[in-house]
Amino acid sequence: MPRIAEARPGAEPSSPRQRARRQSILKVAADAAAVAGLERVQMQEVAKSAGVALGTLYRYFPSKTHLFTALMADQIEEFAARVPERAAGTSPEDAVFETLRSATRNLLRRPALATAMIHSANTARASTVPDLARIDSGFLDLLLRAWEVEQPTEHHIARLRLLILLWYGVLQSRLNERLSPQKAEGDLHTACHLLLAPGPDAG
Repeated sequence: MPRIAEARPGAEPSSPRQRARRQSILKVAADAAAVAGLERVQMQEVAKSAGVALGTLYRYFPSKTHLFTALMADQIEEFAARVPERAAGTSPEDAVFETLRSATRNLLRRPALATAMIHSANTARASTVPDLARIDSGFLDLLLRAWEVEQPTEHHIARLRLLILLWYGVLQSRLNERLSPQKAEGDLHTACHLLLAPGPDAG
C-alpha cells in the first residue's frame, strides 16, 4: 500500500516552467509504473529521471499516493478532451456506456499503471489529496456530457455516482482477470440501462 508521507496537499505550479516540471514528473512516474508496478516505483528514481531535485518532487507530490492520484486526474481530463460528440441515433444510456467502455480500454492498455492509479485513488483521503476531487468532478462531468444532462438534479448525480462505483468494480475485475472483456462490457451495458434509462422516477 502506498504510504502518505505527509498529511498535506502538494504545492500547485504557478509558472509555465513549474507546470512543465510537474508534467515531466508525471510522465516519468507513469512510464515507471507501467513497467514495474506501483510498489517498485521509487520517488528518488522518479526525481532523477525527471531531472528535478527530490525535494522538488515531494513539494508537488508528498507521497506516491499524491503522485498517482494526480496522474489519474490528469488522464481523466485528457480523455474527456478527446471524447467525440454522441453519434446520431445513440440513446443516452448507450452514449454513457460507450464512454465507459472507451475509458476502460484506454486504461487497460497499460494495466500496471491503471492498477497503480486506482489503488492510489482508493487509499487517498480527500482532506489531504485534493486531486481526488478532480477525479470525481472530471469523471462526473464527462458522463453528464455523454448523458446530455445540462442541469443535473441530485437524482441524476446519485445515479451516476452509483454507476461510477460499479465501473470501478468492473475495471478491477478486468485487471484481476476475474471477468472476460465480453462479460465486463456486458455488465457495464446492463448497468447503464438499469441505472440511467428514463422512467417515472427519473430526474
